[in-house]
Amino acid sequence: MVAKISHGSNLYGALSYNQEKVDEGLGKVLGTNLILEPADGVFSIGASMTDFERMMPAHITTKNPAIHISLNPHPDDKLTDQQLSDIGREYMERLGYGNQPYIIFKHEDIDRQHIHIVGSRVQPDGRPVSDKMEKRRSAAIIEDLERKYNLIPAKGQKQGEAWQLAPVNVSQGNLKKQVANVIKPLSEMYRFQTLGEYRALLSLYNVGVEEIKGENKGKPYRGLVYSALDSEGNRVRKPLKSSLFGKALGIEALENKFGTSKETIKADGVTACTRAVVSEALNSTRTESEFRAALQKKGIDLVLRRNDEGRIFGATFINHNERAVLNGSRLGKEFSANVLNERFADDSLREDLQTQQPKQSDNLRQTDKSTTDKQPQAGHSTVDDAAGSLLSVLTPETQGQDNNQPTIKRKKKKKRRYGRQL
Repeated sequence: MVAKISHGSNLYGALSYNQEKVDEGLGKVLGTNLILEPADGVFSIGASMTDFERMMPAHITTKNPAIHISLNPHPDDKLTDQQLSDIGREYMERLGYGNQPYIIFKHEDIDRQHIHIVGSRVQPDGRPVSDKMEKRRSAAIIEDLERKYNLIPAKGQKQGEAWQLAPVNVSQGNLKKQVANVIKPLSEMYRFQTLGEYRALLSLYNVGVEEIKGENKGKPYRGLVYSALDSEGNRVRKPLKSSLFGKALGIEALENKFGTSKETIKADGVTACTRAVVSEALNSTRTESEFRAALQKKGIDLVLRRNDEGRIFGATFINHNERAVLNGSRLGKEFSANVLNERFADDSLREDLQTQQPKQSDNLRQTDKSTTDKQPQAGHSTVDDAAGSLLSVLTPETQGQDNNQPTIKRKKKKKRRYGRQL
């Protein structure tokens, strides 16, 4: 069983995300702690928020009063709702939340049964529940629960299989709902420090985001629009205003998120641990595709942005284990776009050689077979395989900052996709 823990400032947003699953028939409430259960069994966000607020003192000392946890058994583990509820309660009790209000939700929107727990970190005295060594304590609790309930150990699961979202598919219609099902959980559960990093994360699921500026009756305004993307990263249909999805997905809320993400990423040492993994993968591989594959085995996706000539001008690493998105320059100069471009500049040449090799060999066999043995061999498969490069609609980042440059459209043969992992 895999546990994922996120601290956040938006308790309402976390409740809303889970309650919408229930309202759509894709989930249910398995249990609560210090939250009143309605007589008719029908929960509402408003009533639940009232109970949460009732338990909070007037003065709190944390910027992140909400905790959102997902507990994900292996697909082969078959558990009853009562067992899932018991696991959720025991986990929260041992993590230090036995006296805190929380709600246990079961999600049924994917084949893998799993639960989400939304709770308050604010204690009666206004201080947050301690998160000291939280990940280590969580891992120990999970191991005990696996033994108690005879579950498949988390160490036996592949990276990224614990929690998955469906990418937007324009052929299925209802784009607004599809986009909402992607941006709401990702914006709540991942950490990112710029709009470019957020954009890179969403692009894994065929969603784009852009900032818009203008004037309305002489007053300046700023906002965000979300778009569905096709398999090649091109915008499909009309963009959707962020207001359609609530304030939590607007520009102001995200900019607040940038600040809190910066603090937690620093406090948790995410940059250092990500740098170590990326460095090891880079030193042990030769081509871009090999580099991507090595990263994905460790739960990290690589997002590269290229111009029309195929030059890399932006690199972002998405660490799914830490739920954090980091521009390459944050990890160090050796992981910046310029360095990666130089490192993988010969990949396109190998790609061309691979395409031309059969024809060359046929001609050479007709003339002099001994010469054939001296020809360059086809290179390893590069970014055209399942771990290929990302989308061309992303704008570049420099030293962690966004550049408001026009959307880049690449030549058709340069548009490539790569596998998703979450």
